[in-house]
Amino acid sequence: MKNMPDQHLHIISFSIPYPPNYGGIIDVFYKLKWLHKIDVKIHLHCFEYDRQAADELNDYCESVNYYRRKTGMASSLSLMPYIVKSRHSERLMKNLLKDDHPILFEGLHSCYYLSDPRLKDRVKIYRESNIEHQYYLNLFKAEKKLSNKAFFLGEAFKLRMFQKVLGHASLMLAVSQSDADYLQKKYRDVPVHYLPSFHPHDEVNIKSGKGNYALYHGNLSVPENVKAAEYIINKVFSKIDYPLIMAGLKPHKKLQKLADKYRNVTLVPNPSNYQMDKLISNAQVNILITFQATGLKLKLLNVLHNGRFVLVNTPMLSGTGLDSLCHIADTAKEIQTAIQTLSQKEFDQSEIQNREAILGERYSNRRNGERVVELVRKVHNEK
Repeated sequence: MKNMPDQHLHIISFSIPYPPNYGGIIDVFYKLKWLHKIDVKIHLHCFEYDRQAADELNDYCESVNYYRRKTGMASSLSLMPYIVKSRHSERLMKNLLKDDHPILFEGLHSCYYLSDPRLKDRVKIYRESNIEHQYYLNLFKAEKKLSNKAFFLGEAFKLRMFQKVLGHASLMLAVSQSDADYLQKKYRDVPVHYLPSFHPHDEVNIKSGKGNYALYHGNLSVPENVKAAEYIINKVFSKIDYPLIMAGLKPHKKLQKLADKYRNVTLVPNPSNYQMDKLISNAQVNILITFQATGLKLKLLNVLHNGRFVLVNTPMLSGTGLDSLCHIADTAKEIQTAIQTLSQKEFDQSEIQNREAILGERYSNRRNGERVVELVRKVHNEK
């Protein structure tokens, strides 16, 4: 294990981490960017299926390798989860065996080789982004189409069984404290540490004063987000006059029909990054509702760095330590009352300073990058 002092690290990514414009891929990209800044030599391995090879990744990595994801019937019929079975490549294994550098597996998706005997002497780090079987079970509950429900339920079962592979990890890094607690309880022989998601923000950039609308945003084709959007319209904004803007990718057709029913609800489909940033920073209230408590919702970090008042339900905060920066409401009536109260308030300098202090302490990309190096080095030295 002589190479760790030179800070070489393999990272296996479930997708190509550029552009960093959704969920877990944001964590992957900004992690490798900040590890590069502190002189870690990264050997990146990406599974390619819905994104193009990105030359921009060469700016941060010693090497970038692409492998075709094996989608289709052969992967779906396996007893192994589809998200795992479709991401394996013997060429990847050959590349990993060229040296003895530590290997970071991004998400359960990338863990096909975690238990492979050929890697038994390597430092293997599992980067958790979700308790995946719980996530898929919630997708099953939120989905209406029967064929999709069957797929999500089957994946939930397979992922719960496959999760046992994590016992072969040398170290686990979880995105929330609650997920870290879950993993440590399940895998007592593996060190588990809470390490928040990496993100695009180096500083807080919030407008003081008041806005004149509430915003809900997200990928509006994802069942969980569609369910949350429907809840917000039907249970909250149908009862009050305050304006709501819903913005996001690929909005489901039924959301447009629902928004059209109410004069105070506007749907903005497929906004550009610039347009979304403007919507977030100009809103008076950013509403973030989720019905599952696993993982860290990266859009929460985004709105806390860039938006005024942030209104959430309890599952959105699970294990984040960000409760003091948000307003919490768990029923439709509580959300209505909170919006009416917050719509009258000025967002002032003291609120901004409080955000800077707490986010700077717990969610500093540089500090968390240095922590990755320290934890990997510790495990390396103990091997």
